[in-house]
Amino acid sequence: MTRVRRVPVWLLAILFLGIPLLELYVLIQVGQVIGVGWTILLLIADSLLGGWLIKREGGKAFRAFSAALSSGRMPAREIADGILVLAGGILMLSPGFVLDVVGLVLVFPFTRPIARKGLTAFVAARMVGDLPFGGAAQPGRGGDGTTYRRNDDRPRPGSGGPVVEGEVVEDD
Repeated sequence: MTRVRRVPVWLLAILFLGIPLLELYVLIQVGQVIGVGWTILLLIADSLLGGWLIKREGGKAFRAFSAALSSGRMPAREIADGILVLAGGILMLSPGFVLDVVGLVLVFPFTRPIARKGLTAFVAARMVGDLPFGGAAQPGRGGDGTTYRRNDDRPRPGSGGPVVEGEVVEDD
């Protein structure tokens, strides 16, 4: 049975109301300190720098992904880096300085490992919480706070447990 995860209302409020208001506040404050013209120029320079950086880091992530695939290695780290660079690029497309800073943290190669650890922890918590039958591959807590234990009492090959015979039928 698949559970539907709902996004909390308070999180939606922060995303759609709080962040734009914060961006507007920061833009007004920067405009008052350095002037409207300089603020617009800084936003344009920020966009150009972000575009160049995303192109450079995205290319590096893609080359690392290709190298991992060609060597026969699972490119988990490279996939995470690609996702982070893409997310950072999307954040840097929005006008304003606050999301640009978050986007830069995701794109910079020296801050990306920190973001990658956070992404890995988030995905791992979601995966443990979604395992079927309430079980887990490892004991611990799922993403929804449910405690799981290793299911060692299930039948194993050669344990004398019940055997279900059948055949595999492939659909054409």
